[in-house]
Order: sequence, then C-alpha cells, then structure tokens
Amino acid sequence: MSIEVNNESGVSVDEAEVAALARSVISAMRVHEQAELSIVMVDEASMEQLHIQWMDEPGPTDVLSFPMDELRPGKDDEDPEPGLLGDIVLCPQVAQKQARAAGHSFEEELLLLTTHGILHLLGYDHAEPEEEKEMFGLQRKLLLTFLSTRGKV
Repeated sequence: MSIEVNNESGVSVDEAEVAALARSVISAMRVHEQAELSIVMVDEASMEQLHIQWMDEPGPTDVLSFPMDELRPGKDDEDPEPGLLGDIVLCPQVAQKQARAAGHSFEEELLLLTTHGILHLLGYDHAEPEEEKEMFGLQRKLLLTFLSTRGKV
C-alpha cells in the first residue's frame, strides 16, 4: 500500500499519524494492498481555489476527495481490485477552527477528516439521510478502532 502525505499548509501536522490512520482505514475497508493514496494539506487560500474550481462554492472547505480508479471496499467473497484510490486534500487551518467548535483536539479533527475523505474515495456519500447515517456510522467506527489501537480513546 502506498500512502504519500505532503504538507504544504504551513501548519505542523503529525504526518506519520495521518498515514497510519489512512493505512488502517484502507485495510479495514479491504482495499487492495497495492492501492495508492495521496494526501495533501494546503493553506486556506489554496483550498478556497480548489473549492471554487471543483465544487463551485466560495470559501475554503475542510476536505476534498478526488477518486481515481473508483475503487470500492472489498467483499468477503472476492479479491479487491488494485489501482489508484485517489487524492485527498485537507486544510489544517479549517480543521483547527472546526476542532475548537466541536470541543476536541486538532489531531482528532484531522484524523476524522482523513477518514471522511477516504470513505468518499470509496464511493460513500452523505447527500441523503440514509447515506449520511451509513457513512458517518462507518466513519466513527473506523476512527474509534484506530484510536483505540493507538491508546488514544
């Protein structure tokens, strides 16, 4: 599994922890072991440009996902497909604000957003109430499982 983390945001981030979480989520979702993922962290100005370009919405956002080979979670009865999972773009400055508002740590927010981004790459969405319930429940389970293995829950 290839996970590349590139921090261009100017904010100090535990890149190894983000990569470890991504590896944990990808493994739990039974994605092919040779899948490739890129995680890029950018500042608010860069995120705002991407948000306008790809979503036609103003202002910076917290996370954007760009799937490549449209990989899906593996199933028990079949081998997962190899390929490029895609790219996740995170904005640590937005994550810091959201963490304060939610009353948890910046690290937890960044890991939550990373998990959220990976689930989007795997085809999950939250546009409809049932989709949101499924995606957010899975996101919570994956994040708590990771944090418990790290002794952070």
